[in-house]
Amino acid sequence: MQRFGNIGSGVYRHFSETIPPIKRVSGEAIRRTKNNTLFLFIFSLFVIAFVYTFYTNIPVPVNEPSAESILASEQSHKPHPKKTRIPYSLNCTTTNQTQTCPKNLPLVEQEPQSPSSTCPDYFRWIHEDLRPWKEKGITKEMVESARRTANFRLVILSGKAYVEIYEKSPRDAFTLWGILQLLKLYPKQLPDLDLMFDCVDWPVIRKGFYSGPNATAPPPLFRYCSDDQSLDIVFPDWTFWGWPEINIKPWNSLLKEIKEESNKVNWTEREPYAYWKGNPSVAKTRQDLLTCNVSDKKDWGARLYAQDWGAEFQKGFKQSNLADQCIHRYKIYIEGSAWSVSEKYILACDSVTLLVRPQYYNTFTRGLVPVHHYWPIKDNDKCRSIKFAVQWGNSHKKKAQEIGKASSNFIHDNLTMEYVYDYMFHLLNEYAKLLKYKPTKPENAIEFCSETMACTADGTARKFMEEAMVRSPSDTMPCNFPPPMDPLTRLSLIRRNVNSIKQVEKWEKKYWDDQTE
Repeated sequence: MQRFGNIGSGVYRHFSETIPPIKRVSGEAIRRTKNNTLFLFIFSLFVIAFVYTFYTNIPVPVNEPSAESILASEQSHKPHPKKTRIPYSLNCTTTNQTQTCPKNLPLVEQEPQSPSSTCPDYFRWIHEDLRPWKEKGITKEMVESARRTANFRLVILSGKAYVEIYEKSPRDAFTLWGILQLLKLYPKQLPDLDLMFDCVDWPVIRKGFYSGPNATAPPPLFRYCSDDQSLDIVFPDWTFWGWPEINIKPWNSLLKEIKEESNKVNWTEREPYAYWKGNPSVAKTRQDLLTCNVSDKKDWGARLYAQDWGAEFQKGFKQSNLADQCIHRYKIYIEGSAWSVSEKYILACDSVTLLVRPQYYNTFTRGLVPVHHYWPIKDNDKCRSIKFAVQWGNSHKKKAQEIGKASSNFIHDNLTMEYVYDYMFHLLNEYAKLLKYKPTKPENAIEFCSETMACTADGTARKFMEEAMVRSPSDTMPCNFPPPMDPLTRLSLIRRNVNSIKQVEKWEKKYWDDQTE
């Protein structure tokens, strides 16, 4: 502005100074003066017009609107689609009519956003669990051949669940409840599928029966655990949504309680012993563990308690709150008749998990690393192995605390209910891709929904179902599913774990050799 103002005033001064002063003049002079004045006036107008045009066309730095802001401005003047979130609720009938499923679920009107996180590494084992069917796919005959031991058949069509119960199990209700919540969390995002589910602990699809040139294809069968000799497909266990028979709360709320109680007692202030409480009657290996308990003659550093669930029920489960069991520096995990649901609760405590060599795995345990997330314990020499672990930890407090914190972080960061649902989603989604036929509703299957399950339940079961119920669809898509492991990576993981366990066994052997000298 300053620059162009000076130009304008300079032009005015220059042309005004060229006009001569008026003195006495003749008529001819007056005519010449008039002509000159008219010329100068017209010329001045021309120059001023030129300067004005030049001034107004010089680019002036301004904050020009971006394409995005223009688009946003245009959109701001358009009516926005309504994006109200309608929460889910139970629509229970108040009459004697049979409870039915609502025809339509309330949905958010906006599309879910892209996933905000990458799935934990243990999700990669989904690829391995489905590998036996990767090449040739899954036929209807293969699915139906798994009926021999299945408790129920689940068919999902257009986001609705149809179930045929073959053999009732105390576990099937909360397993199905979890699946129904998944369908509400990610409505109509799963493809149609058809599967068989076995609620019993032990895997039954043995690898040896389905290997060799003339072997038939294995039947795909879902269950809570498997082992290296089996092909059963592992799925999150029912206790993530609660175990009302023994008053174990849904995982989301119980995990928060465990963290709160765990933070009340620093690791160094906890009892310097290994703690275990459970039902020893379900397995010989647990009965063997009880021989390691403290006595008048020997102290193996363990404090072991047999859990009598019948007596606990009579007392209102006052002595079995899992959140109150984080007061020891070490906690023992040992399998029961197969894998045990207690593992996740033990790992979440900030205590060092002393993990008796397991045979079985579940959805997340293949992501655990020995000496980083837990301390390995021999299954054939438990007492001496526990004694050494406790002695080592009490002598290496900093490292022991790091192990306890690593296992706790693994559970609290990688086993939230969000990741439990995402694991279910990716497993079922990948499984559905393998089906070589279009699923249809079985003749004897009935539609299951939250209303048909929770509205007919009562007591603790009803309470836990409502507590674990998904309240609205997810704002985001499931986490980014990681690619499968290449054979070299899979082999290196196995070798790493084996070598870590062997190293601990060497330390343990040296410790006991030194005791006998």
